[in-house]
Amino acid sequence: MDREQELLAGAALTAFRLNGQFLDLAERLARPAGLTAAGWQVLGAVLHDPLPVSAIARDMGITRQAVQRTADALVERGWAAYRDNPAHRRAKLVALTDAGRDAVAAITPQHRRSAHALVALLGAERLGGIVEAMGALSEALEKSEKLI
Repeated sequence: MDREQELLAGAALTAFRLNGQFLDLAERLARPAGLTAAGWQVLGAVLHDPLPVSAIARDMGITRQAVQRTADALVERGWAAYRDNPAHRRAKLVALTDAGRDAVAAITPQHRRSAHALVALLGAERLGGIVEAMGALSEALEKSEKLI
């Protein structure tokens, strides 16, 4: 394996591990509010504006079917509602309800504590650089997908 392959493999393995760690953290943060990590993600995606399931899936990098199942569960629990979409008759918009907003707000105190703890370990500047680098890596992967 050449150096470039080692770098790609190392980045992928680190991303897989981080994904698992972030999902575990999200589950622990969301559970006391009665949410799952997936539910929290979907509610967070529509926190400011309703979106169609396909847009949520694209933004989160997961399948439309997974978002649809989660959105259906959130609607069933009263945390989200489907609204008519003026841009598309059949693709309803997922919108946050007051109960959904309350559920997300219930996560905020522990989320804040977790964020402060991570910044205490890494420093705000270093963590900002990591986030920026992760964004650049994501962007590069999107571009490279078009080349392969």
